[in-house]
Amino acid sequence: FYVPAGGDIPDPALNPKFEHKLQFLDEMKACEPLHPRGDDRHILVGDLNVAPYENDVWSHKQLLKVVSHTPVECEKLLAAQAHGEWFDVARERIPQSEKVYTWWSYRAADWTVGDRGRRLDHIWVSRALKDQVSDFRILRDARGWERPSDHVPVTVTLEV
Repeated sequence: FYVPAGGDIPDPALNPKFEHKLQFLDEMKACEPLHPRGDDRHILVGDLNVAPYENDVWSHKQLLKVVSHTPVECEKLLAAQAHGEWFDVARERIPQSEKVYTWWSYRAADWTVGDRGRRLDHIWVSRALKDQVSDFRILRDARGWERPSDHVPVTVTLEV
């Protein structure tokens, strides 16, 4: 699943890409076929382009006005998650008090210096699969590979 990045300016009046992202997040919440119900066994995996929690970014205060961590984006993504009764595997397995990143900008000369990451990649599972998760990993070392993506692989093992 992919949520549009939203450009660089976090103002829907000035940035049509950000306006589109906010509308997309609203549609994501409203799209009933996207959300599991009852005993549905669903998984939502993707680049959701929102780091919803304080420790999903390297500096909560410095990124409050940066696209991917603005309060409006975080609220809308978390509203879609709650509406679908989705479980965020990363935050089920890693306490919210810990920093967790899956993305580091190409703009930084050395991504390891300062460790200025964000958690933009998510794995959500339905209630029926929540207790079936046996492993979760963020392959951080992949960011250091030759010609890497700015995103690293995120994996889950389910016992089904």
